[in-house]
Amino acid sequence: MKKLFAFLAVFGMLSIGATAVYAQDQTQSKDQSTTQVDQKTQAADQSAAPAEEAPAGIHKQIKTKFIEGGAMFMSFVLLALIFGLAICIERIIYLNLASTNTKKLLQKIEKALDEGGVEAAKEVCRNTRGPVASIFYQGLDRFDEGVEVVEKSVISYGSVQMGLLEKGLTWISLFIALAPMLGFMGTVIGMIEAFDNIQAMGTISATAVAGGIKVALITTVSGLIVAIILQVFYNYIVAKIDTIVNNMEDASISLLDILVKYNMNK
Repeated sequence: MKKLFAFLAVFGMLSIGATAVYAQDQTQSKDQSTTQVDQKTQAADQSAAPAEEAPAGIHKQIKTKFIEGGAMFMSFVLLALIFGLAICIERIIYLNLASTNTKKLLQKIEKALDEGGVEAAKEVCRNTRGPVASIFYQGLDRFDEGVEVVEKSVISYGSVQMGLLEKGLTWISLFIALAPMLGFMGTVIGMIEAFDNIQAMGTISATAVAGGIKVALITTVSGLIVAIILQVFYNYIVAKIDTIVNNMEDASISLLDILVKYNMNK
């Protein structure tokens, strides 16, 4: 019986101690959570203050400058950029598709001539895309008229293909020249408006003059940026055309040599 009372007493003391420890832990955890919430609130307040002072994104800055520069002239500059880039992208895709491995094509034509004659070589050209294959086909189509006629045909059709490669370059050049001119026009008109404001006020205000000049110069900067972007694409396209034309001329000479050799062995 004494053992039972002793066991109950020990159990009761342990229960009371555990309850006290649990209550203390709960109090400490509540205090810690309250402290963490306060710290998070302070951190949020501290982070919120700089966020309000943080500079706007690049998209918002561009939009602001576009509005400040004047919607009318800035819209013309933007249209020059859009149309110019559209033509540049179309030309780049066309030129990449027009590029041909001329050495591989010449090997196929020479092999076709040895195995199946001119008709087999023409079939190879029909199944190959690009201006080089088109020029070769025109030359092979007049093989029966002689090598001299083939040479004239290759040269004439090469000029036609060169014109197709250079298609659209004049429009890109127009937009390159037009964008800065539109920017300068907007700047001049903005300066005139700034001087009109000075005349209306009767006194020269540095703030009014500086603000008007800044807004007027935005159109010039925009036009120059558009011209620089289009000029880079224009130079790339011209370099690509030069590479294709050089390959056409070199491959045409090689084709004539192959046809002369085939005519002699026939």
